[in-house]
Formats: sequence, structure tokens, C-alpha cells
Amino acid sequence: MKLLNTAVCLLGMCIILGGCAAVGPNFKKPEVNLSERWQEADTSKLPERITCREDITDWWTVFNDPALNSLVEKALNQNLTLQVAGLRIFEARAELGFTTGSLYPQQQRLQAGASRVRSSKNAANTMQVDTDYVDYDVGFDAAWELDFWGRYRRAIEAADAGLQASIADYDNAMVTLVAEVARTYVLIRTLETRITLARENTEIQQRSLEIARRKFKGGIVTELDVQQAMALLKNTQALVPRLGKNLQEAKHALSVLLGLLPGELPESLVDSRKVPMASPQVDVGVPAELLRRRPDIRRAEMLAAAQCGLIGVARADLYPHFTLIGSIGLRASKASFTKAGGIDGSNFNDLFSSDSFQLFAGPSIRWDIFNYGRLKNRVRVQDARFEQLIVQYQNTVLNAAREVENAIAGFLKSQDENTFLKSSVQASRRAVDISLLQYREGLVDYQRVLSAQSFLTQQQDQQTSASSLVALNLISLYKALGGGWDIRQEKGFVSKKIKKKMRQRTDWGNLLD
Repeated sequence: MKLLNTAVCLLGMCIILGGCAAVGPNFKKPEVNLSERWQEADTSKLPERITCREDITDWWTVFNDPALNSLVEKALNQNLTLQVAGLRIFEARAELGFTTGSLYPQQQRLQAGASRVRSSKNAANTMQVDTDYVDYDVGFDAAWELDFWGRYRRAIEAADAGLQASIADYDNAMVTLVAEVARTYVLIRTLETRITLARENTEIQQRSLEIARRKFKGGIVTELDVQQAMALLKNTQALVPRLGKNLQEAKHALSVLLGLLPGELPESLVDSRKVPMASPQVDVGVPAELLRRRPDIRRAEMLAAAQCGLIGVARADLYPHFTLIGSIGLRASKASFTKAGGIDGSNFNDLFSSDSFQLFAGPSIRWDIFNYGRLKNRVRVQDARFEQLIVQYQNTVLNAAREVENAIAGFLKSQDENTFLKSSVQASRRAVDISLLQYREGLVDYQRVLSAQSFLTQQQDQQTSASSLVALNLISLYKALGGGWDIRQEKGFVSKKIKKKMRQRTDWGNLLD
């Protein structure tokens, strides 16, 4: 009956102490000031909407390029960096489970043992005492530090925020991966087009060289025209291997993004020669949407939340620690004299009798009162780190807004630049035709042809780069808006193959689901 009363009292104490409020600050989302609309937004080209909705969930489909769509899908399934980010989520889940276990008795131990004891017979107070015996015991020990000040609850808050930060980190990796695949794909298409144009100009300049040679042989012009035509031709030909090197490097980079060895990129995915183009209009939403869409902003927020919980963990050490300690078990000795056995003694067979039962239970208190300010300074350290993360969060928001503004400006200005350069290329091509015709008729010298062909090569190359810059700025804009991570909800963090290997190696329970 006494044992039952003791247990009831201890349980009541647990309920009372466990219900106390946790010390330390409660996390509040930091405030940031954002404009109501984008400064660079031109309402005639960038219609604003209240929310981004699903408009940028799979933003790469706006290019209407099946090869790009296939590459993105393969990258999301096979990219190794993304898989590492997904595995970190499972690590954070396990950490949260480990921390949550601290709410329950932190020490639970089943133990059993046997020991031989032989004491000196010449020691004091050994008269009529058994000095040679074997001790047997089996029991269960437990220690439970009560979460009186919310120390463990704050730690769980920090671990949970850490888990959310790891998920945001995964989302950010997805955003970066999709944008990098699209950027590399556009770069490949651009280099292919530049190589094609260089070869076309090589054919034009080859015909000009043949005309100059015929005129030189006929004594109509000097050797200067031939050498100038040759110099321009070789200079243009030199572009092909240089651009070819860059093209191979871009393809190798794309292979790695797909989780493939360099050179294993399927040719069927890059068999086109056209630089992908999208609609001149794009939905950008409002600046406030960044706080929800950008994974790096959510990650910065969760890191601050986790650090806020650590302030409470540190502050709880300033107060007393209340612990319940208990031990229950059986003990018997193979001795010639015991209280239960009298002069007949006891042995191992008596271990499981009622007389072998033993119990110890009771509360304890520990209070580090003379810590020389160390505990307070530990709280100050955590608080300073928390304030750093608050400022870092605000800085992340500002940089996100800057990236969007830059991408909008780049998208609009590159469209204008591309339009002008298209007209320039048309005029340059016409100038080449006219100058070459006049050169044949002897109306102009070769310098006019040389200038026209050289300018055409330059303008075509610039226009191709400007055309790709429109696509690259659009990609940068969608990345800055945080597009691409929403599809994570339709797929797991890692492949089923990896999960299967992990389950075969370790009991993960339902943490991989």
C-alpha cells in the first residue's frame, strides 16, 4: 500500500511539474518591409497578380521544348546533390525523434550481474560477518529529469524547426537544380546556333576569297585583297573549335546534373538546334509572395526559429533540475549467513523469492548556483546568435527582392536588345550581298566587302547571344521567384531504390514514408 501511495504521489508530481510554462522567448516571424509592387514591373508586359498560384510550379514548360521537359524530369529523379539534400531530411527526422525521447525517462536500464566477493578477515568489524560470498542481482534502474522549465520542450521546438529548415533546403536545391538544367540547356542550344552561324559565314567568306583570287590572277586587284579575305576566313573558322570546346563542357555539365558520367548525355535529348524562346509576358505576382515561395527565405526563418528554442534550453539551466530516480529488482547472495536464511544462509535459488525484492525511489534536485556567470553568458551567446539569424533573415529577403528586380529588368531589356539586333542582322546580311555584288562589278574595293562580312559575323553572334539572354533572364526570374519546388509534393525526397537499401540496412520505422 505504501508503495502504491508513493507511486501516486510521484505521478502527481510529474503532472504538476510537467505542466509549467517553458522559459525563453516564443518565436515570432521577423517583420520585413516589402514594396507593394515590383519597381521594374511594366504593366504592359508583366501583369501583376495577387498570388503566383500554380503559374510557376513547372515554369520550364513555358518554353514548349519537349527535350527540356525530359531533361528536368531526369534531373529531379537522378541528381546526386538533390538526393543528398533529401537524405538530410531523414537525418533531421531521426534527430527530432531522438530529441522528443528526452521528454520521457532519460535513463532506463535493465541490468543483471554476478560478482564474487572476498574480504580480508583481518579487517576491522569482520567478526561474525561472511567475508567470502557470491552476489547475484537483477533489476531495472530509471532516472527522469522532469521538464519543469521546458528545457526539453524548447529543444524539441528547435529540432522541429531544424527539420523544416532541411525541407526548405531541399526545396531550394530543387529550385537551383531546375534553373541550372534549363540554363545549361539554353547555353548548349546557343553554342550550337553560334557554331552553325560561324560555319555559314565561313562558306560566304570562302566564296569571297575565291572571287578575290580570280581577280588577283586576272590582274584586276592586288594580293592585298586575297590576304585580307584569307585572314577574315581563318578568323571565322577559328570560332568553330573554340565554341565546340565550350559546347562539350556545357554537355558534360548537363550530364553531371542528370547524375550521369560526362559523355553519357543521350543525344536524343539535344538533337535540336533552336534556342528555346518563351512568351514575352510572365506572371511575377507581388513581392509579399516571396516570403512564401522562396525556399531560402523559409530556411532562414526556420533557422532563426530553431535558435530561438535554444535560448530557452540555455535559460532552463539557470533554474533547479528536478529528477526522479528509481531502482527496482532482486538480489541474493550465496553466503553462509543472511537475514532471510539465518544461519542456513542463502544461494542463487533464493534470487526470485519475495525476500530478495529491493526498491529505491525518490526525487532529487540539482541547482548549479555557483557557476561564475557561465550559464548566463551561455544564454547571452544563444541570444546573440538568434539576433544574427534575424538580421540574416532580413538580409535574405532583401537579396531575394534584388534578384527579382534584376531579373525583371534583364528580361525586359534583353527583349529590347534582341529586337534591335535582329534588325541589325537583317541589314548586315543585305549589306554583304550588296557589297559583294559591287565588288564583282568593280564598283568598290575589297575593304568594303571585308567590313560588311566581318560586321555580319559579329552581329549574328551578338544577336544569338542576346536571344539566349532573353531565355536566361527568364530562367533567372523564375528562379528568383522560387519556382520549381512545388512538384516535390508529388514525389518522395529520395528514390524508392535508396529507401529500399536503407530499410534493408537499418530499421527506419515510418520515417522514410
